[in-house]
Amino acid sequence: MACRVALVTGAAKGIGSAIALRLARDGYDIVLNYHTRKDSADELAKKIRGMGHDCLPIKADMSSVAEIRAMYDEALEHFGHIDLCVNNAGISSEVYFLDATEEDFDKMTAIDWKGLYFSSQFAARSMVERGIRGVIVNISSNQTEGCWPRATIYGPTKAAVSKFTKNAAMELSLKGIRMVAVAPGYTNVGWPEGDIRLEAAARLPFRRFASTDEIASLVSYVASDEAAYMTGNTVLMDGGATLPVVAANDFV
Repeated sequence: MACRVALVTGAAKGIGSAIALRLARDGYDIVLNYHTRKDSADELAKKIRGMGHDCLPIKADMSSVAEIRAMYDEALEHFGHIDLCVNNAGISSEVYFLDATEEDFDKMTAIDWKGLYFSSQFAARSMVERGIRGVIVNISSNQTEGCWPRATIYGPTKAAVSKFTKNAAMELSLKGIRMVAVAPGYTNVGWPEGDIRLEAAARLPFRRFASTDEIASLVSYVASDEAAYMTGNTVLMDGGATLPVVAANDFV
């Protein structure tokens, strides 16, 4: 029986890297998408192969539909099929609304929204053509639930991802394909202890950030047969960051 194959975008670092490793542990061969971090992608591929699984790193700019298409062509030529697609690639540049430029808007929406849309389409087409009842997992954000400064582009792109997941899941259900979004909150993507960005942890209910492994565990679950009746959902995992009306730690 052929091994299951998972394609993970933006997999050379952070959450994407953790997801790729977790899925390899779950038994998947891996298509590992990266854009600029070839050394990191190659090292991750070596780890996955050391676990006994095939791993194909592919360079592709997720803002380019032509490069996304070429990535899927190469992956399908190598593996023959894709059972799971995890659309993780994204950027989260912060810019105040009054300072935002057309370049800021186009760059973020091209990667975080357009790239995810067409990656999902290529994945779903490949599944339908091969009769695979596959799964597509889209990485959204808790910014769909809360508002932060300097996020008038990023927040709405993630809201688009969650709404797209609902609409596409409805259509794809007729083909036996599930689509689910996972919405992380504050996540430590490799920052060292003492990094100023980690100071926000003191304002969170659990007073810490998520680890990338925790996000990867959720992706593993929603992609598994145990979640076979789940589709169209956006599953929030942010440690309660969006619970308080005003973030404070003195309510207990």
